Amino acid sequence: MSESTTRARHRAARRPSTPLTELASVASEQMGTVGRRSAVVAASSGLMVSMLALPSSAAPGESGGALAAVDTAALTASARAVLNTSPVVSAPAEAVFTVDAPAVTAVKPTPPPPAPEPVRTQTRAASRTAERAAATPAATANNPVPQSVSGNAVLEVAARYVGVPYVSGGTTPGGGFDCSGFTSYVYAQLGISLPRTSSAQRNAGTVVSRADARPGDLIWSPGHIGIYAGGDMMIDAPRPGKTVQFRSIWQSSPTFIRIG
Repeated sequence: MSESTTRARHRAARRPSTPLTELASVASEQMGTVGRRSAVVAASSGLMVSMLALPSSAAPGESGGALAAVDTAALTASARAVLNTSPVVSAPAEAVFTVDAPAVTAVKPTPPPPAPEPVRTQTRAASRTAERAAATPAATANNPVPQSVSGNAVLEVAARYVGVPYVSGGTTPGGGFDCSGFTSYVYAQLGISLPRTSSAQRNAGTVVSRADARPGDLIWSPGHIGIYAGGDMMIDAPRPGKTVQFRSIWQSSPTFIRIG
């Protein structure tokens, strides 16, 4: 018994046919006439046929403004239906596009307020001058100027500085006086130079008794010096917090020195 073996033949697989593939096949067949002047684009969401003119690659003798046509007669009914239902979008050649720009208004910034004028303060010398001017009437009222001042050159000069405040180390009316700074300044106005300290001034003249003392002589006690104003009065720069003034002699046993 013989056996016959027959091999089965298989048909080659074919790609599935759809309206899109049919349209693409037809378009491909006609690409020979369309040439490089047109292009066909198939999208999965629809079908769009676009004819793009390419003047630079146009064949000789053909009009540069003419577009090749695609013969749709060979399309199947389904492909033709797709074309018929595809929306056609067109825009007129004279279409004008406009953009609404918001209006811009420039606002002038408000200038800052002017800076306040600086407050001017008086100098120390001016302040002391005003203080001295205010203090002089009161000092004169409380301690009247002795009659011995009139005609006495030393006391007349000394009386000008009543009210000048006591300042340790001071030697001028603007900067204040201490006791020896006051006496040396007064005598300097008369051309007489005295040493700077009270102890040095003690030895700068001749010691006289109280009975022989005259207005304008120096009156000294340890650590302090002033100018004798006659009777029981003197003028000096007392101590911190006080001013130059006429007052009663407070020392129990002062020394009187005559200069010149």
